[in-house]
Amino acid sequence: MSLMEEGYRVVAIAPPDDSSDKILEMGCGYIPLAMDNRGANPFRDALLTWRLRSLYKSLQPAMIWHYTIKPSIYGSIAAGLVGLRSIPVITGLGFALMHGGWLAKMVKLLYRVAFRFVDEIWFLNADDRQLFIDEGLVTHGQGEVLRSEGVNTSHFLRVLPSSGIAVGRFGFQTVASSSTFAFLLIGRMLWDKGVGEYVDAAREIRREFPDCEFRLLGFLDVPSRSAISRDQMSSWVTEGVIKYLGSVEDVRQHIAAADCVVLPSYREGTPRTLLEAASMGRPIITTDAVGCRQVVDDGINGYLVKVRDAGDLAAKMRTMLCASAAERELMGRKGREKIEREFDEKIVIKIYLSYLGDATKCLPPKTAR
Repeated sequence: MSLMEEGYRVVAIAPPDDSSDKILEMGCGYIPLAMDNRGANPFRDALLTWRLRSLYKSLQPAMIWHYTIKPSIYGSIAAGLVGLRSIPVITGLGFALMHGGWLAKMVKLLYRVAFRFVDEIWFLNADDRQLFIDEGLVTHGQGEVLRSEGVNTSHFLRVLPSSGIAVGRFGFQTVASSSTFAFLLIGRMLWDKGVGEYVDAAREIRREFPDCEFRLLGFLDVPSRSAISRDQMSSWVTEGVIKYLGSVEDVRQHIAAADCVVLPSYREGTPRTLLEAASMGRPIITTDAVGCRQVVDDGINGYLVKVRDAGDLAAKMRTMLCASAAERELMGRKGREKIEREFDEKIVIKIYLSYLGDATKCLPPKTAR
């Protein structure tokens, strides 16, 4: 929206899904593009590169940003082939690089080829940038740290859990409150998100606090090798250890109804769910992992726990449960202040606008080195 307000025409190219109509409603151009996110068929990927090349040649955009692995690889190559500037935004490592094996080797090779066509690559945290440098995928001069994709602090208003009132410059909003203490994990239902550790910790905590609720919110049937099955989720629900809330477009009501938001992920870019939760004044428990730890100042606006350690997670949950309402409210307030200071989307938008302004000053096109 901010780019359009500055007079730029914005076009999104992506596979059709439930968000496609929303893109059009915003006033953006939208071009549906079939893409096999999980597959490793070289012929399909070559066809994807050719389709993107044709689209870019027709559109002649001033700047192209690519998100997720395949667009970052094949889109960068396609843009370079027609002499257009592009920036891949590395939002996380993805399954292949996290789990190694032959697929990780192939992805690294493709990254090396693709990044010959770009001058700059954006990362959401410094750890991912350093990993790509250490692996020889990018040079020191190419990698820039964006820190996050930002959060709309005017949309995700701070909510006082004791009163159920949202606090902000744009008015007040009453939300449902409950005497039951509730933890909430928001994310795609993947083992890599630490959902298994969350469930194990919930079992331990419920032996001492049987009325405590452990909620899960997010998509099942994710096209990923790390996906949690419907049968597994049904088993947890039947056991009574968790409540599965399904998936929703607007998570604010669920964040407002929770006392603490938890994300025991193994590794992230910068998790948007934690940014949104902190913006709404919720204390956070997350792993001392790449991407996650930059959202939490340990002991200030939440707690950091060891990766893949359900026992440590349960211990920090118990600490959060036993804290006073005033202590948790203070954590939430500190989290909101941190978001406003470091992760407000206005900061990120300024970076995009600044770079887009520089890119349109008749600079020569980028070609492969």
